[in-house]
Amino acid sequence: MISFSRRLRLATSGLGLLVLAACATTKNQPTATAPTTAILLLGSNHLAQLYKADNPNSDVLTSKRQAELSTVLDGLQRYRPDGILVEELPERQAQLDSLYQQYRQGRLELNTLPNGRSEVYQLGFVLGKRLGLPHIHCVNAPGGTSQSILNQGQNIALYEQATARWREYVAPIDKQLLAGNSTMLQYMRTLNNPALVGQLHNLVYNIPARVTNGTLKPDPMVDASFINPQYVGAEFISVFYNRDLKVYSNIVTTQLATRQTRQLVIIGLRHVGSLQGIFREDPAYQLVKAAPYLGRD
Repeated sequence: MISFSRRLRLATSGLGLLVLAACATTKNQPTATAPTTAILLLGSNHLAQLYKADNPNSDVLTSKRQAELSTVLDGLQRYRPDGILVEELPERQAQLDSLYQQYRQGRLELNTLPNGRSEVYQLGFVLGKRLGLPHIHCVNAPGGTSQSILNQGQNIALYEQATARWREYVAPIDKQLLAGNSTMLQYMRTLNNPALVGQLHNLVYNIPARVTNGTLKPDPMVDASFINPQYVGAEFISVFYNRDLKVYSNIVTTQLATRQTRQLVIIGLRHVGSLQGIFREDPAYQLVKAAPYLGRD
């Protein structure tokens, strides 16, 4: 018969082996990657396209709008980005570098540029100079096309109705700005409201999948030979998502090359919801909400 003390020693020894085994197993388990890069995706309409020669409220170069943009930049500066990335093709990097260096050195006035009203310059360049950043990075990708290329197929009415609802929803936002009844900060804050971003994302990346058995309007950016008419709506979505994946690749490879830890991406509003979803699943990144940096009038 084994004594009680003997049984206790055996049990204790066995427990110790189990603990050691558990520790060894835990030690060998892969550890989750801690987020190393913060990213703020700032959605913007193309400011140069807002401009109407007969409407000073549409002109970001007026003293009034410049003061309002300065307030927008005050908020974004609090985010302290060490990398500003804009919707320009990487092929333009050398040209953008040249313009930016001239601007930093006080040898270039943005209002003299043909597209000087663009958010690339009015937000990207100005904030970059404020922060003393050496470069503004180009992360756009080819593939832009119109949402109107999806215009026929089974259930097309669902997409047309959603498009009409979106236009009705968003029209007052530009109207308020063009009437002089909202500031640039209010405008940018409204554009980056999660509800608005979500509705636009649903229109472009969800609703079209319900459209089948149709074709897309001819477009130079879309290779029709790869389009399956049975899944025309899904094919339509893939055109936009493919571009977003390339933009994502440009962002993350820029980060690898520069070791940026706080990226600010200034990009068209349509891309924001999609890119947020991609970065949400990337363990090396932490999404930062725009609202806290657009909250002060």
